[in-house]
Amino acid sequence: MSGFQFSTTKSLICRPGAAADLAASVGALLGQHILVVTDPGIRKLGLIDAALASLAAAGRAVFVFDAVEADPSRATLMAAVAAGQTFGATGVVGFGGGSSLDVAKLAALLLGSDQPLDEAWGVGNAKGPRLPLVLVPTTAGTGSEVTPVSIITVENDEKRGVSSAVILPDLAVLDADLTLGLPPAITAATGVDAMVHAIEAFTSKSPNNNPLSRMLAREALRLLGANIETVCAEGSNRPAREAMLLGSMLAGQAFANSPVAAVHALAYPIGGIFHVPHGLSNALVLAPVLRFNAEVQADLYDEIAADAFPSLAEMGQGRTSAFIDALVSLAARLKLPPRLRDVGIPEEALPRMAADAMKQQRLLVNNPRPVSEADALAIYRAAW
Repeated sequence: MSGFQFSTTKSLICRPGAAADLAASVGALLGQHILVVTDPGIRKLGLIDAALASLAAAGRAVFVFDAVEADPSRATLMAAVAAGQTFGATGVVGFGGGSSLDVAKLAALLLGSDQPLDEAWGVGNAKGPRLPLVLVPTTAGTGSEVTPVSIITVENDEKRGVSSAVILPDLAVLDADLTLGLPPAITAATGVDAMVHAIEAFTSKSPNNNPLSRMLAREALRLLGANIETVCAEGSNRPAREAMLLGSMLAGQAFANSPVAAVHALAYPIGGIFHVPHGLSNALVLAPVLRFNAEVQADLYDEIAADAFPSLAEMGQGRTSAFIDALVSLAARLKLPPRLRDVGIPEEALPRMAADAMKQQRLLVNNPRPVSEADALAIYRAAW
């Protein structure tokens, strides 16, 4: 075993109903002026109301920035920062899916330091300090509440990331009640996203791939594989929702320290250019990337196949191929669109997407097999 570093969120609360008692959970951590970052859908559904009432009852002043969109833009991030500056924010709460949590992370960073955003892009470049930060996920997918990564869409539809332990939150609140009403399509896409996190973390070529991440990835796959179809069919099944939220968090801890690779690198142009939700973008390229990697790394896929699909445990030769086929079959049962053409991506866009994917070298270096632009194009063609 080589040396490694493992970082994660300082504190975690996992309890149904925890968001409704948010003020007690955060104590004095966030100060008196709290910037809450969320999206219009969360606000309209009222998922955040109990948390806001808890903070108000505790005497906290709250400003809600609810303009976060899917694949949030630099303009949205800077608008959140401007709102926090005007309000005099002393702490930040991110409440919602991965997009809201990502904006909250960088808003806390930019509000708490003088570092320009353009100096923070990349790995380890965000120096801080940041404002106190609490993250409350409402989907079981991104694991953003325990990752040091924030992804923002910048000019020319490019997705750019900040990766630094500085933006790990002080507290993550996992409240499965917030996910009970999540529609099946979103539940499916975010659940597959979490599975991708676990798969890529386990097989990552990162020099920091470590025993803790591998252990967490396998447990995440067990939880996610056992419950994803249940939560899509029975949206109010609280135990299954709790298992998915925990599995997503464990997968997030895994890939936060053993980073993701080509599935994510090739998914980013799909979301950045065509605004396909991130989890679905991952699902669309998952099987072609795994088939590409299996030529050199089938042994690792063999190891984890039965974690996600216990029926493969007795299988010997051909387990990797069966694992990939099982993932394709799962996506079909979850009614996810199977091909790029099914989400409106024209074939003539594939070369641009392949070129854009090459900009994600911080992810591609972690892939079990090197990916050239020609390889990326071939993978996109296989997915189209």
